[in-house]
Amino acid sequence: MPKPGKTGIARIVDAAGYSWKGFRAAFKHEAAFRQELALLFILSPVALWLGDSGIEYALLIGSMLLVLMVELLNSAVETVVDRISNEHHQLAGRAKDIGSAAVFVALANVVIIWLFILLG
Repeated sequence: MPKPGKTGIARIVDAAGYSWKGFRAAFKHEAAFRQELALLFILSPVALWLGDSGIEYALLIGSMLLVLMVELLNSAVETVVDRISNEHHQLAGRAKDIGSAAVFVALANVVIIWLFILLG
């Protein structure tokens, strides 16, 4: 059974508004997101200059977009954990560490893809 609420274009417009609100919150409150966004803006023109095909452009830029996606999810997890309690708890720390590890893997993915394309 579908959830009650808006449908069609109204739902899409609302969803876009929620997404924009999330981008603004991440930009305002998350230094890592700002740094990774800056990296995207700096390296995207470099990717277009260095890449030889649409697939290479997609891999070079897409790998950086993946970092932003993972960072947004990590920030969401951290926000929920902090909302529950500011008290140190082993499981809260584990959740934050796992999110951080996910961002690290996404960043390693960028390095690997860029090296394969640049050296290949």
